[in-house]
Amino acid sequence: MTALVHRRQILTWPNLFTLARLVAIPVFVWLLFDRNNRGSAAWLLGALGSTDWVDGWLARRLGQTSDFGAKFDPIVDRVLFFVAIPSLIIDDSMPLLLAVAFVAREFFVALIAVLRHFRHLPNLVVSWEGKTGAFAMMFALPMFLGGESTLSYATFLAWAAWAFALPGLAYAWYSALFQYLRQTLNDMGMAPLPHS
Repeated sequence: MTALVHRRQILTWPNLFTLARLVAIPVFVWLLFDRNNRGSAAWLLGALGSTDWVDGWLARRLGQTSDFGAKFDPIVDRVLFFVAIPSLIIDDSMPLLLAVAFVAREFFVALIAVLRHFRHLPNLVVSWEGKTGAFAMMFALPMFLGGESTLSYATFLAWAAWAFALPGLAYAWYSALFQYLRQTLNDMGMAPLPHS
């Protein structure tokens, strides 16, 4: 009976949607490197990034929230991010310094999460600034890729990529340093960083 309940918590529509997003990640890599089709790869990457909210919406709408889904969704988001960034670096579609700044922020937040886990602190609550930064960055990535493609509107995408990337990076690092790290230091009883 317990196994059946556990299976029902895993085999839900939201989790199947998340699984479909995970399965699509190798397709993105195949389009970019095997088919040498930057335009299609950019569209797929944009679709994968912009549908991040769908699984959570389905879970709430269908009453199918689960602990597994709460962990599975952010894992897939991180896999997508850590596959997309190196792919764009290898493809030379994105400035290296900007890519390093994106990845460094993700590692920094991951370290905070690990620290909170080992200190038995509650999970971080994602802030509006953190969500906005992640949203902007996930839109900037396919735009950088599309900006290097043969798409007729590639020039516009190249400009729009910077319009999303710079504020996205600013929001992302602000949330990491002045919200997540500050919250963690407070929860540990240590002096917080000065707020700016």
